Amino acid sequence: MKKIKIFDPAMCCSTGVCGTSFDPELPRVASVVSFLKQKNYPIERFNLTSEPQRFVENKTVQEALAKNPEGLPFTLVDGVIVQQGTYLSNQAFAEVTGISEDQFPASGEAPKPKIRLTIE
Repeated sequence: MKKIKIFDPAMCCSTGVCGTSFDPELPRVASVVSFLKQKNYPIERFNLTSEPQRFVENKTVQEALAKNPEGLPFTLVDGVIVQQGTYLSNQAFAEVTGISEDQFPASGEAPKPKIRLTIE
């Protein structure tokens, strides 16, 4: 399996719903990442605001930011930047992961949990 790492620009959260302007790509990507994690696919997502050390530790990201400080988000597959400035489409995620695109959640639709929780 190819390992995917997404390095997001500074923002309040991964869905962007609490920001001043709404980007529909953010909830879509959050849904795809959640879906892939449920499938035990090796994917990680880092936010510059909450995890700056991850950006510092990754030499590829450091070099890309030095060349283009406005280039985030970066998507790395097996350590190589395959997309910058925008997020992978569902079709591109399907190509990288080998999972059929029609299995991915619809835009912004979070995958349903497998176990129902009851809070008392």
